[in-house]
Amino acid sequence: MPPLLSHPALLVAIALVSAAAFPISAQTPEQSYSEWAKPDFRAQEYEFRRDRTVDGLRVSGGGLMLVPSADGLTHGGTFRQHEDFWYLTGLELPSSMLVLDADRANGRSVLFMPTRDARFENPGRSNDFPGRPLLEDYQLRGIAGVDEYRDIAELDAYLRERLVEGSMLRVDVGTAGAVPSPTVPLLGELDATASLIYRLRADYPDAHIENAFEVIARLRMVKSPAEIRHMRIAAEATMAGIKAAATHIRAGVDERTLQGDFEGACRAFGAQAIPFTPIVKSGPNSLWPWRVLASHYDRRNRPMESDELVILDVGCEVDGYISDVGRTFPVGGSFTDIQREKLLVSTRAADAIIAAVRPGVTLRELTAIAYEAIPDHEKPYMQTSSYFGHHIGLSSGDPALLDEPLAPGMVFTVEPWYYNHDLEVAVFVEDVILVTEDGAEVLTAALPRTPEALEAMIR
Repeated sequence: MPPLLSHPALLVAIALVSAAAFPISAQTPEQSYSEWAKPDFRAQEYEFRRDRTVDGLRVSGGGLMLVPSADGLTHGGTFRQHEDFWYLTGLELPSSMLVLDADRANGRSVLFMPTRDARFENPGRSNDFPGRPLLEDYQLRGIAGVDEYRDIAELDAYLRERLVEGSMLRVDVGTAGAVPSPTVPLLGELDATASLIYRLRADYPDAHIENAFEVIARLRMVKSPAEIRHMRIAAEATMAGIKAAATHIRAGVDERTLQGDFEGACRAFGAQAIPFTPIVKSGPNSLWPWRVLASHYDRRNRPMESDELVILDVGCEVDGYISDVGRTFPVGGSFTDIQREKLLVSTRAADAIIAAVRPGVTLRELTAIAYEAIPDHEKPYMQTSSYFGHHIGLSSGDPALLDEPLAPGMVFTVEPWYYNHDLEVAVFVEDVILVTEDGAEVLTAALPRTPEALEAMIR
């Protein structure tokens, strides 16, 4: 008689039980886009933005504006859509192209996308990758309300047909001026816009390509009421993070610990992401721009000392919109007379700028007003090339035009940096400003900024 465990009938029974309990080819059901992603705004808001963009394109010569999405590839980071594509569609689609056709009657938006999301497909691991249809997902189509949806494979033929008809191509280069002719670098890689321009010039050498930056900048500079609500929440999250970090400021604590305190408070508030690496710099580190410190892997991790200042230049991202706020604290709990004096140089310049903000004023005019408020002997230490700030929204560097008059709904930072290497003192105060109908609202006014209030925050 054969051993019990080798009996054929028993082996078959064991296999059937095992297959039922542990199916080796189980397939999870397809997951639709709307099960994972929710739009931040109603479809009507995205439609309004596209219509205004088409209006701007027509005024500046017409053409087809090409707006690329992110490719969806990741090395571990969470997917974040390219800003113009996100702004105009609200969709987190990979490897797609929005075309705004300003040459058609009433304008037309066409979204070219993959039929399926390759990130959700893996034949070797079907149970882990549930699949996701894109092109035929009609719930997805309702999010943005685009006029027409096509397979991304049809984009080339579409462009060739329109170019034969005489249309020009428009691309947001990211800055004003002529469209550049990118070259492939020996080291590194092209960004999404440079890659698009490179391919357009290679694939359609006779095409006329014009810059659409000013069109999209004028639109994105003015935030809608819905966008402003998002930005208020982002400002609140950032202020909560700074307050949390401030309570841990003391001699012996290192900069990276404060960074962690800030990020943890932002996440607890509801922030999905940190829009840029928090800038926390103390003592001699405070005298250098963040780009210098970031050039070394382990540079920003020094323990603080009691007679030093520590600067926080930080932001949170909530529902795609960011805040960017800065404060300077005395590590030992009290500013020295010199530290206090220099902090007031920065805050007085900021106050002069904020008091002058109103519809009709330009950013260049604000720069002149700031310099009038800075004592002559301090001007060499004020670091700026513009108006001591920058527009924010979907990024910490939202598109802006320095000569465009301010309008209600614009949101930007005011941040007069002070770097005095002679005295080894650097101070920084940054606030978020909303242009209103008759002046300005400081969205970060609830975060203290006077020397006395900053001292109290860390005691």
